[in-house]
Amino acid sequence: MIEDLSKIKVIAMDCDGTLTDGSMIFIGKDQMKFFFAHDGLGIAIALKLGFKIIWVTGSATPAIDARAIQLGITEVVDGCADKKLAIDQIVEKYKVSYEEICYIGDDLNDIPAMKVVGFPVAVANSTEEPMKCAKYITKKTGGKGAVRETIELILKAQGKWQRVIDNYEEFAFAQKKLVQ
Repeated sequence: MIEDLSKIKVIAMDCDGTLTDGSMIFIGKDQMKFFFAHDGLGIAIALKLGFKIIWVTGSATPAIDARAIQLGITEVVDGCADKKLAIDQIVEKYKVSYEEICYIGDDLNDIPAMKVVGFPVAVANSTEEPMKCAKYITKKTGGKGAVRETIELILKAQGKWQRVIDNYEEFAFAQKKLVQ
């Protein structure tokens, strides 16, 4: 079921339907998005532990950029029509192999990226096709903890989760600094 996760160094993910529940709320021309706090803390912890977190999204909205800045994410590939190409560029830019990348997605446009990475993950409320190419399907849904679940799974497999539990103050401080 789950491959060796000790190699994972990069966690790339879709935004709409993965980091959010996929709802799109418009107020005039502005779009609102709802992000889940548990996912945010999981991302902050992964960043603190040295993982590269990259958002790869077909959207290009200020809400995504604002949340990325708040969490300390330095790479958002937005307006992305070819997510496999984005993964190819990540491999080249960060000098990692495809096997060292986890990609979390939920829909058809995520499949090309999922097919090339070492650990493709589909969120529980994904469409059927991404689930077929995933090595792991989360129990939590997109926008409701699926990203955190995946991060915890990787950290536990790498023996890093207990460090987070034992030294939580170190990680709580990192989260507090990011939010201020």
